[in-house]
Amino acid sequence: MIGSLLKRAGAILSLNDPQWGRGAKGDNDGKKTPDTPPDLEQVWKDLNQRIARFLGQQGGGDKGNFNPDSAGARMGIGALILIFIFVWLVSGVFIVQEGQTAVITTFGKYSHVTGAGMNWRWPYPIQGHEIVNVSQVRTVEVGYRSSVKNKQANESLMLTDDENIVDIQFAVQYKLKNAAEWLYSNRDQEEMIRQVAETAIREIVGKSKMDFVLYEGREKVALDVGSLMQQILTRYKAGVQITNVTMQGVQPPEQVQAAFDDAVKAGQDKERQKNEGQAYANEIIPKARGEASRTLQEAEGYRSRIVANAEGNASRFKQVLSEYQKAPAVTRDRMYLETMQQIFTSTSKVLMDTRQTGNMIYLPLEKMISQGDPAANKPVTAAAVAPNSAQVQGEQIPTVEMRYGKDSRSRDVRDSRDRETR
Repeated sequence: MIGSLLKRAGAILSLNDPQWGRGAKGDNDGKKTPDTPPDLEQVWKDLNQRIARFLGQQGGGDKGNFNPDSAGARMGIGALILIFIFVWLVSGVFIVQEGQTAVITTFGKYSHVTGAGMNWRWPYPIQGHEIVNVSQVRTVEVGYRSSVKNKQANESLMLTDDENIVDIQFAVQYKLKNAAEWLYSNRDQEEMIRQVAETAIREIVGKSKMDFVLYEGREKVALDVGSLMQQILTRYKAGVQITNVTMQGVQPPEQVQAAFDDAVKAGQDKERQKNEGQAYANEIIPKARGEASRTLQEAEGYRSRIVANAEGNASRFKQVLSEYQKAPAVTRDRMYLETMQQIFTSTSKVLMDTRQTGNMIYLPLEKMISQGDPAANKPVTAAAVAPNSAQVQGEQIPTVEMRYGKDSRSRDVRDSRDRETR
């Protein structure tokens, strides 16, 4: 019914009607021009008649009036009201997607929050809603826009504790944890978060040294900035949860970049040379300590050996003394023989026969010296050579053992010596 009524009213009032202002078909035998304006009084009468027929009015259509007390008119008006109310109530139905939250307001004042799914609220103008995406990770850039090359000097230049200037660009990522606080507690939320981030990092950098901010402390600065931002935003009731703070660029200002690079290079060379010296020391010191330990052990061994030899010699001397006191002659001969044995074992020996006749005795000293130690213990027999022409050439002097012939004089001399010693 309503659809038919609206279709009829649209046909009458449509500005796109090709017959607009031309009159009805077959009227005035088609002599009216297309530019003739419509008869508004006739249009109004036709509309009133159509409405009256729809509401059940009989007659009186020409006057454009209908009887409001009739039962059909009341039923029609009631149906229209019910339909309007139904459509109005249905307009309060809305759907919230997953990861989103709807904030409901009643006459412009915050009322409550609804979750994902199909929801209903009182239609306008009683209640309204605004859908907020709480699962989206949002980003605020400080010190640059879109690219680190597009710097914002008023945001990025900061003063450190040692009165140096650093240029810092960083990004803050956050999510919404309270949609109502995000919408109604602060104005221009993104700019507010940017100002909070700038405030936090200026406080952290102002308490730190330049080298700490540029090198080993970058991660700690980012963590401290995120923690301080969260505290400030919680006090502001911003409804924001900071998820990450990323340092995009930390460097000295461009005006002093070259000098700073030279200083950094010099510092690196210093550290390299220190490391090389430390490595050399680590290599030399253990060797020196090992050498010193070996020398100490050798000295200890030498001391022990000398002491042991001395003690052994002293003990042997005491034993020899005891034996000498018992038999002096025998002990003296034994000592003499042992001493001569020790001497002859380490020297070259030449056996000569003095019974040969001749004025010259030849000793081959060059051959004896050239033979060296392997021939030192081997006896060598030499020919005769002149006694006054024998000269020693070399460092080793051979020992000459004289064997006397069997004559009475030598035997008597020897026997007399033995008797004297006894």
